[in-house]
Amino acid sequence: MADLRQTILDWISQDEEELVQFYRDFVRARSPNPPGDTREAMGLVGDRLSAWGIKHDVVHAPGKDHLPNIVADFEAAQPGRHLVLNGHVDVFPIGNPDSWERDPWSGEVIDGRVFGRGATDMKPGTTASIFCYRYLERLRDQLKGRLTLTVVSDEETSGRWGTGYLFETMPERVRGDCLLNGEPTGVETIRFGEKGIIRFKVRVRTRGAHSPYPHLSPSAIDKACETILALKTMAGSEGEGIPAEILDHLNKQEVRALVDKIMGVGTADVIKQFTVNIGTITGGTTANMIADYCEFHVDIREPVGTPSGETLRRATDIVQRTPGAEVFDVTGGSETNWSTTQHELIDIISDTVVSLGRPAPVLLPMLAGSDCRFWRKAGVPAYVYGPGSRNIAAPNESGSIEDFLHVVRVHTLAAATYLGAGGAGA
Repeated sequence: MADLRQTILDWISQDEEELVQFYRDFVRARSPNPPGDTREAMGLVGDRLSAWGIKHDVVHAPGKDHLPNIVADFEAAQPGRHLVLNGHVDVFPIGNPDSWERDPWSGEVIDGRVFGRGATDMKPGTTASIFCYRYLERLRDQLKGRLTLTVVSDEETSGRWGTGYLFETMPERVRGDCLLNGEPTGVETIRFGEKGIIRFKVRVRTRGAHSPYPHLSPSAIDKACETILALKTMAGSEGEGIPAEILDHLNKQEVRALVDKIMGVGTADVIKQFTVNIGTITGGTTANMIADYCEFHVDIREPVGTPSGETLRRATDIVQRTPGAEVFDVTGGSETNWSTTQHELIDIISDTVVSLGRPAPVLLPMLAGSDCRFWRKAGVPAYVYGPGSRNIAAPNESGSIEDFLHVVRVHTLAAATYLGAGGAGA
């Protein structure tokens, strides 16, 4: 493995300029979701794979030509385990362009950072998967098992037409024995699970009236505000279903200190708690009318281990206490999910990071969601090791080139080790 390791490190070193240029070009390839048209970004990936002579399939659901996915795989020289690499090309919308200090699609490099939407989430991580596959495909005669690359669309809006579609139509190609993902989690951590996401809308209806006659009808907006405050009482409470081994780990002082350092003070508590966000609210007609209708959109994140359906039931009970209020359009969520905290790939990633001169990463769950949930639902262990996340989903998003190249090294070396260790199980 020593010679193989040095070969990989030499290739990455020789390709640094190409790696960074691809990363920048990837950011320039606009792929905001919504609206979700990823053809420009996926075309860049497909063209590069073709230029390298790597066979791949472009797959999309019927009627979803604007949401292509790419799948490539190879069998190594000897039988063994099946590792899957996964990354997405769609990114958050840019929001208000006036809030950006520079063009959000520039891919500009300043002080060792690439700027633009997707510069953290997750074009550097996806680039790491693409180049990892490229390097290991060259080494297939020295490996065991099988490697699959999945580059997908639609992750930001549920994954239904991306990873979800691949699992529906080609599970034998994409399921694998283990998954390695490069979502932006910070090079100080390995992520083994993620909070659940519950999204729904609430509408409130009242009789309504002329504004000088508040005694004739309550305002639907006022009632909506009362309901929002009631829902907010769910926030801040610690999950009661967090597995004991995970809870004990999250309560370690050194773990809490690291979480607050890399994700902001207070995150060590929030990672174990429910959060409630009201994303949008609309209602009323004019200032001189008592609103007869109000609607708002809710996003709740639940801690790892929360029983399925419990959070939505609690939220629905709260909403129904307000006369005229109801929950509707329950969409876009995912159940809390996690993989075992004792797995060979965790040890391989950690040992690889240390061998590259960095501290051993700490095992944590994610606050956000990812496509890892599809593998975990299928019973496949899924782990995330990715770069940091400065200004993710906010103006002036940027990613560290140093951390990006480090992640490329870790993914490629770890994947090579996993596929070189032999064995048929996970």
